[in-house]
Amino acid sequence: MRVEVLAVGTELLLGQIANTNAAWLGQEMAAIGVDSHFHQVVGDNHARIVRALRTALARSDGVIVCGGLGPTQDDITREAIAEVMGVELVRDEALVEKIGSFFAARGRTMAANNARQADVPRGASIISQVRGTAPGLICPVGNKVVFAVPGVPYEMSEMFERAIAPQLMERLADEGMTATITSKVLRTWGTSESGLAEALDGRFAALAEGRLPVTIAFLASGIEGIKVRITAKGNDAAHAAELLAHEEVEVRKVLSERFGDIVFGVDGETMEVAIAKLLRARSLTLGVAESVTGGIIASRLVDVVGASTWFNGGIVSYASAVKFNVLGVPQGPVVSAAAAIAMAEGAARVLNSDCAVSVTGVAGPEPQDGEEVGTVFVGIVVPGKAPYAERLQLPGDRARIRQYSAISALDLLRRAFD
Repeated sequence: MRVEVLAVGTELLLGQIANTNAAWLGQEMAAIGVDSHFHQVVGDNHARIVRALRTALARSDGVIVCGGLGPTQDDITREAIAEVMGVELVRDEALVEKIGSFFAARGRTMAANNARQADVPRGASIISQVRGTAPGLICPVGNKVVFAVPGVPYEMSEMFERAIAPQLMERLADEGMTATITSKVLRTWGTSESGLAEALDGRFAALAEGRLPVTIAFLASGIEGIKVRITAKGNDAAHAAELLAHEEVEVRKVLSERFGDIVFGVDGETMEVAIAKLLRARSLTLGVAESVTGGIIASRLVDVVGASTWFNGGIVSYASAVKFNVLGVPQGPVVSAAAAIAMAEGAARVLNSDCAVSVTGVAGPEPQDGEEVGTVFVGIVVPGKAPYAERLQLPGDRARIRQYSAISALDLLRRAFD
């Protein structure tokens, strides 16, 4: 079963509001085994909404329309759906009273325009509203269906869970198509999207030949690396999970053989979460010394709940004098491997930490200490190894170099425990 999402609102096209509803609905439909092959966004224009609805119904079994159910003149979703159905709008007086009661309960008088929210295409049924004033709609169009819900996310989500998801599951059951779609995202750092694609070429070949019951996709996430999403569709949740687990093992094996320990997290696990897991498992503490990143690393680390149990603190040694006087860096160039090592050793000493990571470099716009813009040195101190530094050459403008430096430094710390 295929269901399309149609978001209505000129503000979405102008970028004034992010279309989070479509992302949420896509995820929720996948969880119950409903395919969503297309998402559309259309402005507050009657003819274009009608055209978008007809396009969606021509290629899908149903449509979920978000937005355009409010009381103002630009809320025209009801009228567009009625035209597609070939029926007129009928005002539901009982619904008018219910909307009026919503306002009365809050000591307010309902504006006359709110009565428009009780206009229902003939033949449609209502999804009652429990969090606002605009009711949703269930509108049959032949053997297909259009669901209309408010654009307000918390109103939309409640209606979907209460009224739409059960109906979709019922339709799936009637067609003998019960299934579950589930995904897992492997988060990587240290190579390019093209490099990942080349490494996984054999898996894609198997997919193309129909030998794998999964799909694989890449999600380039900028300063958070490249994500590899594996999606499986099974007869039920257990079957989908089994398919997913098997393919995850294969993908991890291929990536490990090609790149080493490139996968640092799964789904919502950030690089700082990976660091937290490593330190907790070993009962170690961490100190940070930052120059070029100016506190970004420490800020990321304290985003992890419970960071105070393993993160002792950070020193933003942006000025050379702080490197010399606080961290004990020897006089000389501060953008160097020697300086990075001394910074890390100083951080471990001053912050009384078992481990330390430091970062110093050139974010631009001018070279420094004979090093070009984008040159970064990361110092590492971990138990059982001599302190060392890694040199990186990072791309981008000043802001991106600083962000890349932070996650790269954390990744080098993570790999230091291999």
